[in-house]
Amino acid sequence: MPVLKHDIELPASVPELLLEKHANFLLSYGTDKDEYMYCMTEHMRMSGMYWGLTALDLMGKLEQTNRNEVLEFIAQCQTESGGIAASLQHDPHILYTLSAVQILCIYNALDTIDIEKVVKYVKERQQPDGSFTGDIWGEVDMRFSFCAVATLSLLNRLDVIDVDKAVEFVMKCMNFDGGFGSKPGAESHAGMIYCSIGLLSITGNLHLVDADQLSWWLCERQLPSGGLNGRPEKLPDVCYSWWVLSALTILGRLHWVNKEQLVHIS
Repeated sequence: MPVLKHDIELPASVPELLLEKHANFLLSYGTDKDEYMYCMTEHMRMSGMYWGLTALDLMGKLEQTNRNEVLEFIAQCQTESGGIAASLQHDPHILYTLSAVQILCIYNALDTIDIEKVVKYVKERQQPDGSFTGDIWGEVDMRFSFCAVATLSLLNRLDVIDVDKAVEFVMKCMNFDGGFGSKPGAESHAGMIYCSIGLLSITGNLHLVDADQLSWWLCERQLPSGGLNGRPEKLPDVCYSWWVLSALTILGRLHWVNKEQLVHIS
């Protein structure tokens, strides 16, 4: 069967999933502070730690991590503003604030940071139209709305923001195809859809979307190879397995994709 345009060609055989090698690779991160990739990922370290730690948790390897070192690092990354930075001496950002709070939830160690300062920082990011900026420099993006709501939800402090306005902004980002963009008028994207319906789900407003139309758009992201892309006419990428499948799970339509084909490519 010929591969269609904007798809990939798969190898003839499917390799075995080597969990121990995956775990060892993740556990080795940060053991050599002079290693090239460790230095080059400084600008996103907090989120990288979150991704790695959740993967290790799923593999049952979390106890092999250095919990005290991780918690000490997070505490040092919280700034006077209350926000948390990606790494030491970096500016705080709502993306890394959420990653840090999620890590602390994994370790059941929220007392590591000043929670009230975090709440204040997130509250100050909300704009009059309900949107959120990522930091003090003012960029608005749907991702930041999700990060704000997810952070405050984990801290049980959603009461400090205007939730109705936040939901109103999300709905302004919905397009004719049922999908959501990063801001009003922006192209529908699987990652933004996850952030949008994640926010709507957390705030109890999932009924505002047409679940069938949106789920159909998401299912159309699966290509003949089994892989998923993030928007039409793009190549498949394993990262979109997360965005698309998580969104479909929230919508209760995970069974709408071909699981067997997806496992083959992943």
